Amino acid sequence: MARDLLPWGLFRKPLCIQARFSYLHMKYLFFSWLAVFVGSWIVYVEYSAYTELCRGHDCKNSICDKFRKGVIDGSACSSLCEKDTLYLGKCFTAKPNSQVYSGSWGDLEGVIKCQMEDAPHYDLGSEIEPRKEASAFNKPTKGTSVEKFREMIHNHLKAKVGDQANLADLATQVLSITDANKDGHISLPEARSTWALLQLNEFLLALVLEDRDHTPKLLGFCGDLYVMEKVPYSPLYGISLPWIIEVWIPAGLRRSMDQWFTPSWPHKAKISIGLLELVEDVFHGTFGSFLMCDVSATSFGYNDRHDLKVMDARYIVPEAIFQEDIRQQRCDVDEDCLYGADCLTSCDLTKHRCVPEVTRPNLAKACEALKDYILRGAPSDVREELEKQLYACIALKGSAEQMEIEHSLILNNLKTLLWKKISHTKDS
Repeated sequence: MARDLLPWGLFRKPLCIQARFSYLHMKYLFFSWLAVFVGSWIVYVEYSAYTELCRGHDCKNSICDKFRKGVIDGSACSSLCEKDTLYLGKCFTAKPNSQVYSGSWGDLEGVIKCQMEDAPHYDLGSEIEPRKEASAFNKPTKGTSVEKFREMIHNHLKAKVGDQANLADLATQVLSITDANKDGHISLPEARSTWALLQLNEFLLALVLEDRDHTPKLLGFCGDLYVMEKVPYSPLYGISLPWIIEVWIPAGLRRSMDQWFTPSWPHKAKISIGLLELVEDVFHGTFGSFLMCDVSATSFGYNDRHDLKVMDARYIVPEAIFQEDIRQQRCDVDEDCLYGADCLTSCDLTKHRCVPEVTRPNLAKACEALKDYILRGAPSDVREELEKQLYACIALKGSAEQMEIEHSLILNNLKTLLWKKISHTKDS
């Protein structure tokens, strides 16, 4: 009987170990395959999103095809299409119809922007500017004189910014840019390129604010592809995290994290003054009023001297154009009358149409964007007054015209408070 029990004693333990090993092995294989599946799915989704968004080389091929056919011309065409000295680098595109890439042009570092769209239409949910077929470079027509082209530019600018006294000067400025090779003559392909660029809010704003240094300089163009000066530091603040981490971070902690990697407070004060000056310049500026419809950190950056620069001006739109388009928008609630992130009007329920006046002025939006940024690390002797002025600014309601005195008073108080604190330092 003892002999019968011996084999069971020898084999029972190895069988248990083998079963446990098999279970662990299967568990390991399951989670390994799960990790491979999830990882592959994430790579596929990211790659699909990238290929759908980043179509810069398609845009380049389209532009260069038209350049070679003599349809368009510009200061960047030869470098882009013949000499291959203008390169598209990293893709920063957020929307397929507006391609954005880092780029290098000889010794210059820049940002290349190119427009792509299938069909012309206006869409208040995205951009208040005509989207067009990439192939539509049909204005001006053959036989148009320079004077007729000047008249076209003048009328277009008048429709965009209103009947300003110095529109003739702006039209002359546009014509000087049109002569890309500086030979004293404007060719039809050069004129078509400029006309396409004039349809874009960002290009228009760069012209309007050219002498104010808030926008990056235009380095060159070819059709409606254009190259802007690179802004070294962007966005204004904030850190980028993978989405899988982002979803687990509470909103309050996320706002705090955005302020971790920012310049010293005197430098932040100078940058903030730059944003306040931009607000001042686009409100009843030299060429009319503009509305800032996305006053977020991603829309701005700064250079080595801590001068504020507009990174994305697509949502800084002429007030006259905004009002003309928004009043045609059908609505049932106020939220139907939103353009961009920040330009909200109210809904007239008797007509089911949006009213043209925005509910908050540019200054209130700018102060809200600056609040956490400028209060973090603020010196104790100015913090209380600065906080008071910022909250008074954020509370502004209605359009700036309706409360022009209060608007100007708060703007000047904020600028004076910040300048007074940094004017004696090298940071100013």
